Amino acid sequence: MTETPAPVTPAELREHYGPWAVVAGGSEGVGREFAVRLADAGVHLVLLARKPEPLAETASLCRERGVEVRTVAMDLTAADAVERLTAVTDGLEVGLLIYNAGANTHSAEFLDGDLEAFGRVITLNITTQLALVQHYGRPMRERGRGGILLVGSMAGYLGSTRHTVYGGVKAFGRIFAESLWVELRRSGVDVVELVLGVTRTPAMERVGLNFDAPGFTASEPADVARQGLASLRQGPVVIAEGNEQAARIQAAVDDRARLVAGADKRMRQLMAGSTEHGA
Repeated sequence: MTETPAPVTPAELREHYGPWAVVAGGSEGVGREFAVRLADAGVHLVLLARKPEPLAETASLCRERGVEVRTVAMDLTAADAVERLTAVTDGLEVGLLIYNAGANTHSAEFLDGDLEAFGRVITLNITTQLALVQHYGRPMRERGRGGILLVGSMAGYLGSTRHTVYGGVKAFGRIFAESLWVELRRSGVDVVELVLGVTRTPAMERVGLNFDAPGFTASEPADVARQGLASLRQGPVVIAEGNEQAARIQAAVDDRARLVAGADKRMRQLMAGSTEHGA
């Protein structure tokens, strides 16, 4: 049995994964908690998110902790998104990339949905993520140190209603993270996908998820971010605490019809009254 690496300490965050970190989706919820914890460890930050107001609030919280912060308010599905971000970080030594921006931005049953809108789900969760991993990962490999943390979802473990595309891109994300971990595991660059279940974020509260739905464990953003940063060396995949048993069940290869039908029933209870879901 492979021994689990020790949790990453705040000092190691600064020394091995600093001096700069890029946090995509770094304005609120889990992204804000990532940013504040990194700032407490002395890591300078580049934060990007779509909404400027919460982005500015998070940047202010981090600057109060004595680190330098740059912000980019933009839509990561825009054609020039990668170019704009990389221009802001040009000349910085980025030792940690956190991609926390994936979401189900078009929650609809597939045949009734808009194909272009589904395309933006793919761009946000796959295309932009790949471009940023390659851009920041190459210098990390050359330096022989760094980390890439990709935020995944339990939605990628099996099909469910209104997740036809979102579940697919999250399944891709997990296999991508595992493969990248294999490629980089002897390079000094750590790769981990942190798989989230239902998380009590402002975004999920706004869309009205039923956090008390049976069969789900609602995680707190602070706990998720703490676990993710501590687990940077424990790739390729780490499941958010409280969701481990559900992940084992949903990854089972036998009787998928029963599993998917049961998950659909639970998902409908979770999403009662909601028009979107990105957990």
